[in-house]
Amino acid sequence: MDTSNLSIATIRSLGIDTINKANSGHPGMVLGSAPALYTLFTKEMNFYHKEANWFNRDRFVLASGHASALLYSLLHLSGYQISIDDLKQFRQWGSNTPGHPEHGMTDGVDASSGPLGQGIPMATGMAMAEKFLATKYNKEDLDIVNHYTYVLCGDGDMQEGVTYEAASIAGHLSLGKLIVLYDANQVTLDGPLSMSFSENVKKRYEACGWQVIEVDDGNDIVSIHKAIKKAKKESFKPSLIIVNTTIGFGSKNQGTNKVHGSPLGQEDGKNAKLSYGFDHEDFYVPEEVYDDFKDTCIKRGRNKFNKWNRTVKQYKEKYPELAKELFDAIDGHYHLDIDEITKKYEKGYSDATRNTSLEIIQEVAKQNPTFMSGTADLASSTKTQIKGENNFSTEHYDGRNLVFGIREFAMVAILNGMTLHKGVKVSSGGFLVFSDYFKGALRMASIMKLPIILPLSHDSIAVGEDGPTHQPIEQLTMLRSLPDIQVIRPADAIEMASAWKIAVETTDCPTALILTRQNVETMENSSYEGVKHGGYVIGHEKDRLDGIILASGSEVNLAMKAKEELLKDNIDVRVVSMPCMELFDKQDPAYKESVLPNGIRHRLSIEMGRDFCWHKYVGLDGKTMGIDQFGASAPANEVITHYGFTVENVVKNMKEIIK
Repeated sequence: MDTSNLSIATIRSLGIDTINKANSGHPGMVLGSAPALYTLFTKEMNFYHKEANWFNRDRFVLASGHASALLYSLLHLSGYQISIDDLKQFRQWGSNTPGHPEHGMTDGVDASSGPLGQGIPMATGMAMAEKFLATKYNKEDLDIVNHYTYVLCGDGDMQEGVTYEAASIAGHLSLGKLIVLYDANQVTLDGPLSMSFSENVKKRYEACGWQVIEVDDGNDIVSIHKAIKKAKKESFKPSLIIVNTTIGFGSKNQGTNKVHGSPLGQEDGKNAKLSYGFDHEDFYVPEEVYDDFKDTCIKRGRNKFNKWNRTVKQYKEKYPELAKELFDAIDGHYHLDIDEITKKYEKGYSDATRNTSLEIIQEVAKQNPTFMSGTADLASSTKTQIKGENNFSTEHYDGRNLVFGIREFAMVAILNGMTLHKGVKVSSGGFLVFSDYFKGALRMASIMKLPIILPLSHDSIAVGEDGPTHQPIEQLTMLRSLPDIQVIRPADAIEMASAWKIAVETTDCPTALILTRQNVETMENSSYEGVKHGGYVIGHEKDRLDGIILASGSEVNLAMKAKEELLKDNIDVRVVSMPCMELFDKQDPAYKESVLPNGIRHRLSIEMGRDFCWHKYVGLDGKTMGIDQFGASAPANEVITHYGFTVENVVKNMKEIIK
């Protein structure tokens, strides 16, 4: 057996053993795609295991994350910090080999994956970031950014709508350094692919502007290698390599759904190994296989890494300012100074927070050269355009305005990929109500702790005439229910600027900025420090503390007006602005007590949406003002009045609590 075939047999055998040991996993794609990934890793892909985060490495996304045992075996053989013992701990508590790849947990994993469909969008984002940075920073004599993004996907990915959204925009943008290997085994979990899918993928991707190459035999590594080389030669089109494979190759159940998600077991596993000509104990790796990887990807990666370091040294000497700019961005050093701009937002200043957000975006762009802003075809409504900058396009790959079209799900998944790539800070907006469309990608951003920014406008029933389909009711609750995210709903221009500062400087979680279309007035005590703490006293009691009104967004203005009316009836209340529950909940007990004294039980919350989340602040003795039904189509003021968000109704509710 030659070395390549021995290595492929070893990879397949490790996959069988890893899944059998765990008694859990998905051997089908592991066995079918082993030759394709072996070829990619050993023949073409550039990475260096001793510098797993080397910036100019090629990226790899396992879109079909259930084939993780294949990736872990390859990473082990490629020198990453995954031992044979780690493979034996596959899918076990505390191991670094979880059931699906987890970025930040496993050495060498470039993206978390698992939910089918999001792999190609994330890879599209990586390719976009590479293209932007290469255009902006490369010089004729020095290519400092120059790498490819590879994906392995399966039939399931091809059926997901978000994959098509991303494939469409990747072709539109001519992302030639995006290369997708498609394991076309014609089987899904429930049975033959023909039960649910009969379209011509080749024609679809060609129609989207992709180069499509087909490999008839998934075991033919010569043809696979030729296909990858051909894909790399195509500069102006992303490439889809359709690799026709046999799911569960070598198993008695090969070619059927029986090998998709169930271990082969000892007998079938042993027979499969014998069919590869591999007769060894479990988890055995011949020295020739380790040598094969040392002589190919490890040696190539070391040489490429060292060469790049020499290029970096020359670049820093010749272009010191650009070098500092780029490497600060790669290291995630983003900042926002708002001291100057907030001087114009004096008490009484009135505007919608979406308009203030647009002004702050200009400041973010001025202070951070690799900040990019976009939207899902709503720039005029969500106010996200960086003025004086081009759209990121085939004509202007250094453009800083991202144009996603009506593709909300792909938009956020692409932002995830751009952020995983590093070197850019990305923001993209939409209507709050349509956050439902991208929730799956936002969940992945939260899991990976990616600091993407989502300015979401039209925050409530104040949308008005567009009616129930466009008026968010439950979306704030949905966003707040996600772990590891900060949802900030600013009450005025000062809070809006502060929210942007927090979002730009955050490094470990996504930020959703919830913006009004209706005007709000700047209040006397609004401040960055207050927003930074999540919640704070914006309207102090005059003489004594009879009760507390809590609110966010435009409803803080309403609460302040109600406070004035209550004082006329000798009821002295405090108003607490709660722009970010997540930040407030992180404060120490003493701070929270200073804002919400435990002894004051007369509490009322106001928010034009579902009242979930507010009960933890108002308690059993308090009351919430929210909306428990969908909205209505009418002018905004009429809708707001109909649902009871008036000074009179706030006063009435507060008096009922205090009785």
